[in-house]
Amino acid sequence: MTPEQAAKEQSLGGIYVFAAYLLWGFMPVYFVSLAPTTPWEVVGWRIVLALVFCVALLAATRTWKRLFALLRNRRLVMWTIVAGVLIYINWQVFLIGTLTGQVVETSLGYFINPIATVLLGVIVLHERLRIAQWVAVAIAAVAVIVIIVAVGTVPWIALSLAASFATYGLVKKKIGPSVDALSGLTLESLWLIPIAAVQLIIVGVTSGLTMGQEGAGHTGLLLLAGIITGVPLLFFAAGARRTTLTVVGILQFIAPIMQFLTGVLLLGEPMPPERWVGFGLVWAAVAVFTVDSVIHARRQRSAIAAGVSDPL
Repeated sequence: MTPEQAAKEQSLGGIYVFAAYLLWGFMPVYFVSLAPTTPWEVVGWRIVLALVFCVALLAATRTWKRLFALLRNRRLVMWTIVAGVLIYINWQVFLIGTLTGQVVETSLGYFINPIATVLLGVIVLHERLRIAQWVAVAIAAVAVIVIIVAVGTVPWIALSLAASFATYGLVKKKIGPSVDALSGLTLESLWLIPIAAVQLIIVGVTSGLTMGQEGAGHTGLLLLAGIITGVPLLFFAAGARRTTLTVVGILQFIAPIMQFLTGVLLLGEPMPPERWVGFGLVWAAVAVFTVDSVIHARRQRSAIAAGVSDPL
């Protein structure tokens, strides 16, 4: 590949990643429009329709061989089960937050997520953090404490989202390139079908399912859940393979920024002064984290060009 082709691929990767985070940023608006459907019903349909979408894509791209090869590897199958459970927790908590008027707190979870990811790397992979990364972790921890003390409640939605998605990312890193995005999402959705069935049955016999009961427009929106789930994940997978981790790391804040603005400006969620202080600290941590990542990436490129490895 020529340098020009490599640069073009990297730019294309950035566009794909940007598109993924942009779509994720719009998700609260989409899910809020599904009212009066409950979070439990939405996630049930989301799992079922995501599997339908994946199967349709497998058929269209004729990539069944990858899926069948994956099914023959017991270790990878077990990891996809773990990934499925983690993404289920993330989806369910996100929907509970979004459909109960707590979109701002969901955005907090995704602001904290990259910091939770590096902290998980220390705990599980025994990675070493740079001084700036430790500073970012410390500021984020103070922010959570401020929110708990000032608001009087533990931001469990934000913490659950950050923990589940950071762990999901760790599992994806463990699997590595052995599992392509489409096959992985297909199996993750497949393993969750029993959970989806139980949730839909329980909702059906208690409050009643809303699918097909709230008009054609509502039904059409609900049927889009599979596509809206799958498309950004596939965009992200296509982009992450082409662009740098630094670009991915910077662009990942698009989604929580959009979610925060949606909660405050569109949905009118309250932001008392003490909550602004907590978010201000989180944004300071994010700024430290991002600047350090950019500087470190530049140092690595310079080190590689000079033929010297950078231990940190």
